[in-house]
Amino acid sequence: MSQVQENWASNKSGSRGTVVASLAAVGSVIAASSCCLPLLPFLFAAGAASTSAFVAELRPYLLVLSVLLIAFGFYKSWRAKQCNCKPSRISTFLLWFSAIVVFVFIFFPQVIANLVADLLAGKS
Repeated sequence: MSQVQENWASNKSGSRGTVVASLAAVGSVIAASSCCLPLLPFLFAAGAASTSAFVAELRPYLLVLSVLLIAFGFYKSWRAKQCNCKPSRISTFLLWFSAIVVFVFIFFPQVIANLVADLLAGKS
């Protein structure tokens, strides 16, 4: 019985050491991140710039895909009415809302870009 008690006592002191080591590791991560944390916005900006350049090349294809998918949605809605299966109000609203958003993004891209830039800059 004394052997079991000794093992339990050593495990208890070992668990305290584990907690202290864990807290020390967390503290060192916090201390190190105070030096590295200011770099994160610059890394994010570089990643966002490269992503936007990639997506800008895909823009015509994405616009065509958007128009085709909206047209397919209207076709499916029309087919549902032909089969006496009325679409829900939510799906009809979402279809028309997405059609309007795609229309605005296709025909007024600079207006949307200026609006987003003003909102991100804090202007009203």
